[in-house]
Amino acid sequence: MQGRIAKRILVGTGFALGAISVAYAANGEEAAGKVVVQPLLSTDVTSSGQPIVLPKDPTVVFSMYEIPAGAKLPEHKHPYPRYGYMLSGELRVTNTVTGKSETYKSGQPIIEAIDQWHHAENIGTEPVKLLVIDQLGKPGSNVVLQH
Repeated sequence: MQGRIAKRILVGTGFALGAISVAYAANGEEAAGKVVVQPLLSTDVTSSGQPIVLPKDPTVVFSMYEIPAGAKLPEHKHPYPRYGYMLSGELRVTNTVTGKSETYKSGQPIIEAIDQWHHAENIGTEPVKLLVIDQLGKPGSNVVLQH
């Protein structure tokens, strides 16, 4: 295959628990590199222990949140599943229903409670950067503010 790059993906057995090796062949020569997969969380329940039930025909929405140091998010809830991944900062989330607070730091996933009132605040000294993925049952927002 002179002049063309052939890709060969070698996947080991198991459920993405090891590294995936990717080999590239160019002009008959091979170079090898490794893609490392590090499982962060596998769960079927929210942060408050509720089963995760997906909406029928969901719409998936990706958002990037940036929350300044010291900022507080108002009391709110999510009618549909919401997942987050902390890119930076330190965020404390308090569930008003259970009274439980959890602090999330860079590199941690968040599985938000469904339809339970909660609030959050950036308790660190740097902005929180949070990747959020919503699975909506209908177009619109996945945030309901308490009045």
